[in-house]
Amino acid sequence: MADKPAIVLVHGFWGGAAHWSKVVSELHRRGYDKLHAVENPLTALGDDAERTRKMVRQIDGPVVLVGHSYGGAVITEAGDLPNVMGLVYVAAFAPDVGESPGQLSQEMPPAAFENIVPDSDGYLWIEQKAFHDSFAQDLTQEEALVMAVTQKAPLGSTFGDPVTAPAWRAKPCWYQVSTQDRMIHPDNERRMAQRMNPRKTIELDASHASLASRPAEVCDLVELAVRETTG
Repeated sequence: MADKPAIVLVHGFWGGAAHWSKVVSELHRRGYDKLHAVENPLTALGDDAERTRKMVRQIDGPVVLVGHSYGGAVITEAGDLPNVMGLVYVAAFAPDVGESPGQLSQEMPPAAFENIVPDSDGYLWIEQKAFHDSFAQDLTQEEALVMAVTQKAPLGSTFGDPVTAPAWRAKPCWYQVSTQDRMIHPDNERRMAQRMNPRKTIELDASHASLASRPAEVCDLVELAVRETTG
């Protein structure tokens, strides 16, 4: 296990580090003991990228970054550190220079876009009653209820924060498309993946919450990234 890189997991909007719980368990079972999950504030892309960079800088040795949803934008912005060996996108945004998650979503609106609502403080939420159908329709009602109640809302302005220097232009990357995604349009995921020219793209018959509903397949892709970056 000593020769395996560290895996740093980066969550997206409406979730926290605990969204990776099944992936963490599966990777640990496969022998990965250098696992980290960033808890980002979701206040601005710059804030989240810097929080991720701080964690990566604490790691002595190679790192593979894995981003879900908006976490893909974070690893795109933060993945330029020298010890980052590769980037894995899980149903994630992969903006190019000057693009933001909000811009990409408006270009190709997902099915559940209308279920995102602002509060009086400027945070955006998925309506609790619509969370299961919007975010995690392939999980149980109970699992989705917990996610809905504990969701971590981003500041709405974060949607408009553009990427400045996309790491996927310089680092090898891998992409997982969720074909039943209602939070990022599946064709938008395919478009972002194609232009990155990833080492591998896989499609899963999964919701936006593929990290929870299909953890084994997500871990297979992470392991492929590890093998291809470490030789």
